[in-house]
Amino acid sequence: MAEPEKTVGYCVKCKEKREMNEAQEVAMPGKGGERRAMKGRCGTCKTGMYKILGKK
Repeated sequence: MAEPEKTVGYCVKCKEKREMNEAQEVAMPGKGGERRAMKGRCGTCKTGMYKILGKK
């Protein structure tokens, strides 16, 4: 079985790219409909993080 891919996003508190813990895909309101995004917590400081994803 393959391991789930680690999601990396930018943490505004650490000011660095960090790995997301508890990452899950969510739908955010955006221009012209909903936008896909990953929502999680910074692995270092536990601050909430988002990463905007491309279209399917």
